[in-house]
Amino acid sequence: MEHAFIHALIDTGDRDGARSAISGSALRRRIGLIALDQMDDGGLKAAEVAPLLSSVDPALKDAAVWIAGHHPEWGGELSGYFRDRLAATDLSDAARGELQKQLAQFARHVAIQELLGAILADPVVPRANQELALRAMASSGLRELPPSWGLQLVPALASEREPMLRAAIAVLRAVPPGKTNTIDFSEALLRIARSPSYPTSVRLDAVTAIPGGLTAVDPLLFEMLGEALDPKRPLIERDAAAKVLSRASLTDAQLRQLLGSLPLVGPLELTRLLDAYARSHSEEVGLQFVAALKRAKAFTGLRADLVAARLTNFPPTVQAKGRELVELLNTDSAGQKAHLEELSGSLKRGDIRRGQAVFNGPKAACATCHAIGYLGGHVGPDLTKIGEVRTERDLLESILYPSASFVRNFEPMILVTRDGEEQSGILQRETADEVVLVTGVGAEVRTPRANIAEMRPGTVSVMPQGLETQLSGQELSDLLAFLKGTKWGAQ
Repeated sequence: MEHAFIHALIDTGDRDGARSAISGSALRRRIGLIALDQMDDGGLKAAEVAPLLSSVDPALKDAAVWIAGHHPEWGGELSGYFRDRLAATDLSDAARGELQKQLAQFARHVAIQELLGAILADPVVPRANQELALRAMASSGLRELPPSWGLQLVPALASEREPMLRAAIAVLRAVPPGKTNTIDFSEALLRIARSPSYPTSVRLDAVTAIPGGLTAVDPLLFEMLGEALDPKRPLIERDAAAKVLSRASLTDAQLRQLLGSLPLVGPLELTRLLDAYARSHSEEVGLQFVAALKRAKAFTGLRADLVAARLTNFPPTVQAKGRELVELLNTDSAGQKAHLEELSGSLKRGDIRRGQAVFNGPKAACATCHAIGYLGGHVGPDLTKIGEVRTERDLLESILYPSASFVRNFEPMILVTRDGEEQSGILQRETADEVVLVTGVGAEVRTPRANIAEMRPGTVSVMPQGLETQLSGQELSDLLAFLKGTKWGAQ
């Protein structure tokens, strides 16, 4: 009925009828606003829509957001409304969350970009609202940092307030500085990363936000990154540290020091750390590297082709030793099936409550990537009702061999750029301008469509193989019991 009324007003061009409707009930206002917006010469003004962006009626608020979203010419008038909202001192947490979402949606408007930059420098604006503005910047989806933001991020990076500092770093992680940016944030980020007074998570965020990544790693940073690889640390920190080390130019001495961590790290970190050794030509480093891999708990989770590719720069003596590793990793499907059957038959009775602790704990870190109910990550499939659709054997296979099958909409995708760089991840978003892949925990790669040479389905899951090597037999049994018992969400 609502749809019919809107179309009737549009088709008849009844501006007076539509305008009279916007002074009535919430339903009538919604009908009138949409009709005026869609009809020729409707004459709808930004001032009539802006106050409704904070309406208590969800449908009316959604209509206002939708209408304002396709009127870039309203940017200036909307900025006045948002300025008043950001100056408010009595916003509830829910109102702040809604305001942040709206600012992120309208951040492509230059006037809103300038407003967000100005808010950071305004001493009258509450600190919590300034942090809100930073979070809106980080979730804006812009492909280049606006000049008005860059100037204000410098003092934000020097803030003594940890929430402000985290939010400012998040902006630089999410929005690239761009070619026209004249501000170098590297020194400010390195200062944060080197300071032991900040939590490790903040220091890691700062390192990962450095434009172009680290080149050389000084002793203080190397020590911090090495400590972050500790299996007791949260997975998101371990993964971030491994990613930084994999891309940095480490000295042979640092590579030898890092060898001590390889036997202890998980399968995700171990796979990333292979890249750290791919650039070395040292025979001594290479032989020690091969020996450390063979001792690694997560060794069976490595892919044979990746190991072989990372040994190509080493001398023949190292490559010969490496071939022995590759042969051990080249397990065929029959071997996988036999291992699955053997392990399935030897598992003990599991306990659901202990399994929940394993799911949420740092060793398996399942909750980092998977949600159950309203808790958990969203890198992998939602497991709220996994016990209804998967047998215990299926669940065990997905843990041991995650690349054996893929859940729909979580299939891996390989993207090759025009300069030959290859990225693998889960397709998160695809627009006419860019493609966004999720490549790991809290990590995504945004590639302009014009720079893409090829996209094809992948065969290797983002979830690393070898998770069972991190768990005892009882812990694996408990985890399976928890997943199998998860049929109606978290209890």
